Amino acid sequence: MEFLTVLTIPNILTIIIIFMLLFLSGFFSGSETALTAASRSILRAKEDKGHKGATRALKLTENTEKLIGAILLGNNFANILAASLATHLLTKIYGEGGVFYSTLVMTLLIVVFAEVMPKIYAINDPERAALRVSPIIAPVVYIFGPITISIQWIVMQIFRLFGKNSINLQNSNSVQEEIVGAISLGHLEGSMEKDDKDRLLATLDLSNRSVEEIMLHRSEIEMIDADSAPEKILKQCLTSSYTRLPIFKKDQENIIGVMHAKSLLRAVNIQKNGNNSKFSDQNILDVAMKPYFILETTLLDDQLKEFLKRRAHFALVVDEYGALQGLLTLEDIIEEIVGEINDEHDQITEIVPENSRDGVLIVEGNTTIRDLNRAQEWDLPDAEANTIAGLVIHEAQNIPSVGQVFSFHGFRIEIIEKKENRLTKLKINPTREVQL
Repeated sequence: MEFLTVLTIPNILTIIIIFMLLFLSGFFSGSETALTAASRSILRAKEDKGHKGATRALKLTENTEKLIGAILLGNNFANILAASLATHLLTKIYGEGGVFYSTLVMTLLIVVFAEVMPKIYAINDPERAALRVSPIIAPVVYIFGPITISIQWIVMQIFRLFGKNSINLQNSNSVQEEIVGAISLGHLEGSMEKDDKDRLLATLDLSNRSVEEIMLHRSEIEMIDADSAPEKILKQCLTSSYTRLPIFKKDQENIIGVMHAKSLLRAVNIQKNGNNSKFSDQNILDVAMKPYFILETTLLDDQLKEFLKRRAHFALVVDEYGALQGLLTLEDIIEEIVGEINDEHDQITEIVPENSRDGVLIVEGNTTIRDLNRAQEWDLPDAEANTIAGLVIHEAQNIPSVGQVFSFHGFRIEIIEKKENRLTKLKINPTREVQL
């Protein structure tokens, strides 16, 4: 068939309509990608700055099912009509073989120009693309709204026939999960430093962790005996590395107050300038604060809010029976976010590398697993124990002896120092395992 015979006006118009439909299909495909991939937080920020397009885009994404239904309806209408016209045209030119040529050509054109190209363009800057397409998509969604609602109703009836009475069409992922995923992805792609990632993830994790995980255990609490002489208490406060010390009466479980070093020194200064009585006659409890007790199961996020609300920095941790378990400070919670905070009075416990080439570490037994994981980028489990010594005891199911070696979770751990039943120093080798 001669070329001029094929290029008749009806055929040319058909070809033009086909390419117009392909363009329309590409527009719908790119719009779907842009509006579903666009960050609502970024759009919200633009809306706060007065961007009307952002307001329109946010409104469109509030009802995802209706939006996608309308876009798919328009997209499929354009694709099917374009394919039908192409089949009609090529069948008229090539006879029955035109069906094959139409399928081949239209598949290639639809995939390249109506699917891949517009989606790649939209995904590169979804927020910008969403702002551009929203003025056109908004009336499309409005016009196709009754049809998409009818289609959804039909789909739900079909699901009911198969025993599925309820379908959740909304995204079940929580906002926190999306943020965690974005932070982790940013670190993997190199756009976020490890320290920044650790701080952000630690902040989000406060709502999943309890006070007992980070509190100072009662065996390590320095206390003041209320029956001690005031001079002895003053000396203890001056030599202690802590600003606040619990006060007990008779039994260390019986906490009756908390001494703040500044309050004690202020009382000493007043006593010295007043010359009315001796400091030895001072009732220590008169300058002590009332103890603040919290449950060990309290979530860190809740306790941080409570500290800020009370303007408090110090709390004593008890179990459900009221027995003392440990103490917690505001600094302890902040350290879970920003890492260890040390001042000139702190005894710094470092994670000491024995052999940097082999990655062998010598650590204190009370080093928390989270600190180890954060410092070394390890993945030791912290569900059953908070410290590395606790993890070893949990895995061994007994109190190990000095020199014993264990291998679990891809780490070789040797006990190198022990005091009574406490594992005080361990050697950790993540590079090899031993068979038990």
